[in-house]
Amino acid sequence: MPTLAAAVLHHLATALGHGTVPRVRALHLPPTPWNGSKDGEFGALELDDGSLGLSYVLLDNALAELSRAGAPGLVGANALDVAQAWVDGLGSTRTLGFAAVNALSRHVLNRSGFVPPAATDSIAGLNPQAGEHIGMVGFFPPLVKQVTAHGARLTVLELKAELAGTHPGFEVTLDPAALRHCDKVLCTSTALLNHTLPEVLAHCTQARQVALIGPGAGGLPDVLFAHGITTLAGSWIVDGPAFTLALRSGATWGVHARKFTLNRADWPPTIAP
Repeated sequence: MPTLAAAVLHHLATALGHGTVPRVRALHLPPTPWNGSKDGEFGALELDDGSLGLSYVLLDNALAELSRAGAPGLVGANALDVAQAWVDGLGSTRTLGFAAVNALSRHVLNRSGFVPPAATDSIAGLNPQAGEHIGMVGFFPPLVKQVTAHGARLTVLELKAELAGTHPGFEVTLDPAALRHCDKVLCTSTALLNHTLPEVLAHCTQARQVALIGPGAGGLPDVLFAHGITTLAGSWIVDGPAFTLALRSGATWGVHARKFTLNRADWPPTIAP
């Protein structure tokens, strides 16, 4: 059992308290086949209070599987039971579980009245400087220039062997040990979804900042902060109905959400139930 995921889920269950756990209202998926856009990479699980949680759906062929077969018994299910599948499930059930974790986290944050601060950039406020070595876990082409513009060195950790090698302005490697030499690290939230984050963090021993970024970075951060993450940079949905309509139609949904950056130093412990 992935111990980091189990700890995150245990903390979430504690934060929910002994009251009624929200039920699943709906699953919202982008059109299939994938249209090649960032907007088409994420699905959303909606709870009966309107809380939405996002998950990357291109892993393990989850989008195609869920679009074809659906998820029998999902609507009306206890969302915490669904979330358990992120810890011990596989394939599309793990994807749904991760979305449930994010949706329940949003439920807890809404109940507490906490709203994360708006992001000031797309790289989690890392502020790369000349002479610094920046690690990027997962290749984000639009962010490369933001990292290298001021003279920082960039190393990208990827799973796709065809990307490995030297590129203009940066290096792509398949070896996570390369992160040991990085001063700051940007890590895709998909590493949390697929349980590879602990291995990543084990190699970030020299990094002063480790940011978990992407729409899937929406869970309660306490456990992640305790394990070495310093910043969460995710998407905060501001208009749920418009967001889900756009997602399901294949339209751009970013206009119905805003990016946030939450630093460990600015996070209060989760408000008790």
